Amino acid sequence: MSINAITPTKEFLDILTPEYKALHANGPYWKQTSVDDLGTFKEITEPHPHCAGCGVALGIRLGLASLPSPEDTIVIGTPGCAYFALSQSNLNYSCTAFGNQNSVASGLKRMLTLRHPGKNKDVLVMVGDGGVADIGLDYTLHSWFRGEKIATVMLDNEVYGNTGGQESGMTVKGRVLNMAPMGKKFGKIPVFEMAKTAGIVYAVRVTVASPKKLGAAIRRAVLVAREIGPTYVQAYTPCPTNMKFQTNKTIETAKEAEKSYYQYEEYVTEAAGEYLRGLGENMC
Repeated sequence: MSINAITPTKEFLDILTPEYKALHANGPYWKQTSVDDLGTFKEITEPHPHCAGCGVALGIRLGLASLPSPEDTIVIGTPGCAYFALSQSNLNYSCTAFGNQNSVASGLKRMLTLRHPGKNKDVLVMVGDGGVADIGLDYTLHSWFRGEKIATVMLDNEVYGNTGGQESGMTVKGRVLNMAPMGKKFGKIPVFEMAKTAGIVYAVRVTVASPKKLGAAIRRAVLVAREIGPTYVQAYTPCPTNMKFQTNKTIETAKEAEKSYYQYEEYVTEAAGEYLRGLGENMC
């Protein structure tokens, strides 16, 4: 995990696609970026298979633009919509089996700590609501109970988006989906509240309608996880395909959620707050 790790091997340069060469030459990996810089550097190879207006793709873009040290970060994913953009980025990336991403991330973080003593090697889990709240809930909670120094980001589109539109544990009660024609029968799993009691030292609930807050949350989550303990960001990333709203209404949909049930919240333990203040990070 270094700049060399994401430099193409010269023997393969001739067979790499022009899109990947451009990504390597014009990506954000040798300069500090933020959400304000989106559009000034190349993010992923194209064409990518995300739907028009995809909230998950937007959440990923905002998050990856905010990493404090992208060249020294490994992102752990799982099968789902998030895979498409993450696998086409120029980051160190690993796709796990569905749901065990926090276990894999825990092992990688421990290994990197031993292999690179005294150096910051960030491990960031970035997966959907199915990976965190449903199939991977036990792995997620136990990584928090153990105090693993990893950051977890849930890209909460409230649906299993790439397999036809099944309800997830994070779907709101009553939501009608392609594969939930009678509407969901129970409310969202309170993962954010569970995180507070499971050992998380820093957590934020936010939506893609607040890009600077989302970018700051992921940056701080990565920074705090380096020294203090596990962190969590729950980001609402609505899905136009399965929720049946127009593809240019993603931000509007997220803003409506902020007003009704997805209000911004930042949870900071004393240790995390002191650490962030020492870095000059002002909480929202």
